[in-house]
Amino acid sequence: MESFPIFLNIKNKPITVIGGGDIALRKVKLLIKVKPKITLISKVICKELKEMLLEHNHKIIKKSFQEKDLENPILIVAATNNTKLNKKISIIAQQKNILINVVDQPELCTFTMGSIIERDSLVISISSGGKAPVLVRSIREKIEMLIPQSYSELVKFAGNLRSIVKKKIQSGVKRRVFWEDFFKSDYVQNFILTPKKLNQRLFNKILSGMKNKRIGEVYLVGAGPGERDLLTIRALHLMQKCDVCIYDNLVSKDILEMVRRDADIIYAGKKQDQHTLSQDKINILLIKFAKQGKRVLRLKGGDPFIFGRGGEEIESLMKNKISFQVVPGITAANGIASYSGIPLTHRDHAQSCLFLTGHLKDGALDFDWPKLIINNQTIVIYMGLLSLKELVDNLLQHGMLKKMPIAIIESGTTSKQKVIIGMLSNIKPKVEKAKIKSPALIIIGKVVSLRNKLNWFK
Repeated sequence: MESFPIFLNIKNKPITVIGGGDIALRKVKLLIKVKPKITLISKVICKELKEMLLEHNHKIIKKSFQEKDLENPILIVAATNNTKLNKKISIIAQQKNILINVVDQPELCTFTMGSIIERDSLVISISSGGKAPVLVRSIREKIEMLIPQSYSELVKFAGNLRSIVKKKIQSGVKRRVFWEDFFKSDYVQNFILTPKKLNQRLFNKILSGMKNKRIGEVYLVGAGPGERDLLTIRALHLMQKCDVCIYDNLVSKDILEMVRRDADIIYAGKKQDQHTLSQDKINILLIKFAKQGKRVLRLKGGDPFIFGRGGEEIESLMKNKISFQVVPGITAANGIASYSGIPLTHRDHAQSCLFLTGHLKDGALDFDWPKLIINNQTIVIYMGLLSLKELVDNLLQHGMLKKMPIAIIESGTTSKQKVIIGMLSNIKPKVEKAKIKSPALIIIGKVVSLRNKLNWFK
């Protein structure tokens, strides 16, 4: 984000527009809606612009621009077709710390005006920072079709009742849930067709229902293997309505940015052998926040029920009679293997697939090694990078072929994905040379050899 989106209250505030043609007319038509005190400076002024300004009692000065004209405005719009003059105005404005918009010259602006969708007090502004105005207009057209004109009346209706809701519902969390329930209710879609008295009765019904409503809940959500486009629709929905988010190390920054911005964000850690919060402390936090009536998002990389300790957390919630939902995610094995061009099963190469965790138990890998040495089987090891040497040595000692293909994938499914292919006999030096770091997934089996044919993600 290069520019900070902000809505300014400029009602009765002095602003200066420089220019008197069609460019200035377009800007004044927008500005006049929010009732500032406009001073327009230009030698020549088109008829429509002049009539509009006089009708609303704004000031017109018919002369060339001078520096002294910028003594008191809080905001300036340079709307001339003279690029040199526009640049001069921009320099002066910035020296005086006055907000300046130069039409169609974003490099000279300290603020830009987005493409606006307006339903009375409901205003949506879309901007590309002047880089792709045609795209912005296209997006605006799509959003225009999604938002009924009746929403202007709906906004007024809700605004008039805010103080009543605040008085009857003391909890800020419960108030937000009330408004979410209200705006999602079926009758909102037919608001404009519903008599005002009925609207008021339906509003009161939802309001009274909040008094005894239990809203504390935990969402156990799988964030997928890394790429945010691989989130499920349900996951995204819950991410954007939570009050608290407790997330693990494997959740990428891109995904975390999609969590509701007002939510409290708590880092649980969960790096191998480095837990910022113990599992017991995480369980306590989930219960604590839910009992406070908050909606708690427990966000985990991959799928919460595959090496995510989701089962333990649910057991704790059930013991404490806390409501919860589980949203599965694309587990790392599936997502990363697909993005690496490695099918986990294949009719000619693998009829079974085994998922293992590489976490050490008492300083060693706790596997039934002979059962891993099976023909036509794929082995996937989560969190196994730190134990790679022990893993390879044990597989070789128990009879796996030295030439068995193996893949190590770092940051799978993301733009930083790095895939190292080798054999059991030579993978360790390859990983060291490539400086592979966690998080990394290990795939062992004949299917790895298919990457040369099936790799598609660059």
